[in-house]
Parts: sequence; structure tokens; C-alpha cells
Amino acid sequence: MARRSPQSVLKRAREQAMREKREQKQAKKDARAAERRDATGRPGEADTPPDVE
Repeated sequence: MARRSPQSVLKRAREQAMREKREQKQAKKDARAAERRDATGRPGEADTPPDVE
């Protein structure tokens, strides 16, 4: 089995980091979309501000 060159190892690491960052960003977007869906799914609650005591 051939060894990988240092450049290809770095390239793979960069690609993996980019992939993970993209996945985190998508997960964050999905969570915000779910939060918005929950907020708009219950009429009246989204329009009223939260109670401040």
C-alpha cells in the first residue's frame, strides 16, 4: 500500500474540516427552522411578548 504525501494529508484534513463546518451550519439552520415552526404553529403565542416579572 502506498503512503500518502503530506500535501494530500493536509488536503483531506481541510476537506474534513470544511465538511464538519458545513454540517454544523446546516444543523443550526435546521434548529432555527424548527424553532420558528414551533412558534408559528401555536396561534397567538408568537405575537405576544414573553411575560417579564
